[in-house]
Amino acid sequence: MSNSPEYLIRFMETQRTVSPEVALLLAKGNELIAQAENYLQHNGTAYSLDEWITIKEYARRFDLKSTNIVSNWISRGIIPAENIIDIPELNDLKLIKAVPYQ
Repeated sequence: MSNSPEYLIRFMETQRTVSPEVALLLAKGNELIAQAENYLQHNGTAYSLDEWITIKEYARRFDLKSTNIVSNWISRGIIPAENIIDIPELNDLKLIKAVPYQ
């Protein structure tokens, strides 16, 4: 007998049914969780993780040879400060607005 989450979910589904109201609440809850996974909240502002990306993801998405290029653009001011979010709580992670700069 497995204790994996998938097994437990299947086991619970076969053991009982839920009312339509509970099923609707569960579906809405799952939808909210999925939406929340695509956002980062920092200092009271929610940032879409489709619009704000890491340096590594920026280099990959815009087909740059290395992350050093992006870091240099930040140092030289090519990427404006308003398009950079520093998050010290996440080991000084930098998120960059996902727009082409050069």
